[in-house]
Amino acid sequence: MAVTISNTPNPNALKFTVGRDVGGPTTFVAGTDDGDPLAVSILEIDGVASMFMTADFVTLTKVPDASWETIAPVAQDVLEQHFA
Repeated sequence: MAVTISNTPNPNALKFTVGRDVGGPTTFVAGTDDGDPLAVSILEIDGVASMFMTADFVTLTKVPDASWETIAPVAQDVLEQHFA
């Protein structure tokens, strides 16, 4: 399933719409180990600080000095594989 990426009012957050129910609302924060396989895969991406899931989208927040140019394509690929 194609994942679309949208800007948010926060420059450190991007919305990834997956087009199907993702569960939640749930928030995962880097540095915590909750065992959720998707959260582990996303939070392993360098620069990702947190992941929020609800309805049909996932919002990622990055640390201020990280670049969306490197994070977004990797996160999009992880999400597309997970929600295929």
